[in-house]
Amino acid sequence: MAEYVIEPERRTLHGHFSRELPPVLTINSGDTVRFRTLDAAWGIEPPNDTGEPRHKFEPRTQGLDDGHALCGPIEIRGAKPGMTLAVRIDEIVPGPYGWTVAGGWSNGINERLGVLNDQMMLRWTLDIEEMVGRNQFGQTVPLRPFMGVMGMPPDEPGVHPTAPPRVTGGNIDCKELVAGSTLYLPIAVEGGLFSVGDGHALQADGEVSSTAIECPMERVSLTFRLHEEMHIETPRAYTEAGWLTFGFDKNLDEATLFALEEMLRLIEEKHGITRPMSLGLASLLVDMRITQIVNGVRGVHAVLPHGAIQG
Repeated sequence: MAEYVIEPERRTLHGHFSRELPPVLTINSGDTVRFRTLDAAWGIEPPNDTGEPRHKFEPRTQGLDDGHALCGPIEIRGAKPGMTLAVRIDEIVPGPYGWTVAGGWSNGINERLGVLNDQMMLRWTLDIEEMVGRNQFGQTVPLRPFMGVMGMPPDEPGVHPTAPPRVTGGNIDCKELVAGSTLYLPIAVEGGLFSVGDGHALQADGEVSSTAIECPMERVSLTFRLHEEMHIETPRAYTEAGWLTFGFDKNLDEATLFALEEMLRLIEEKHGITRPMSLGLASLLVDMRITQIVNGVRGVHAVLPHGAIQG
């Protein structure tokens, strides 16, 4: 199998999803691509005291580069709508800096919590040897890096923003998608057209301030494999926590039901049991977790621990 390298440059960067975007690379199923990514806000240096990056990548095109800085898209030969793309996350290495913003803009949460006009910027130095981040106030946190955005465009014309997650992936923002995990995505368009970006050095479930430790990534190594006979309706993932299924909707209750329904399908497929039995077991074994509540479209993931169902 082949291995390729993609660097962030004008040809490989974009800030939207679209089935009309030409691929920057075409690979075979089983190939690996190693990316280097900018931070989500297109920054190429750490933020300064005002909270703005000193320099951002230029030139950018208004209307096309308004979202997260994404690398891609990658075309996978033979990928067709209805198939599933497995993305194995082999390695994720953060860059030297990160930032977290809380408060200061209208998003519903800031108003409710009383921080609409009181913005705070935490600036992080990332120590990759110790895998810790230290901010300007001397606080230290452990790092657990993952990519916030991994996904493909929907089969709809036009430009689609990067902020909301979709059934074909995108801004999922799930902290469990660390190195060693595999993300399974439904393919909607010929070739798949996969993109990645929005590096996070650390994030909790919910991402309640609207940001994680946003950071560039020195290396993001992903291996792609097509599953022609696997048909899923929403993303799934195989992680150290267990099997995950995802649900997305503007309504958190609906997102929860979508994630649960896909988990019941997974249990039924793997254990050959009925819907009532899978629901009963899920009530005992499956944890429902809020992935994020800040991207307009809410995310929920259901977690079935490995080995939880015997027999």
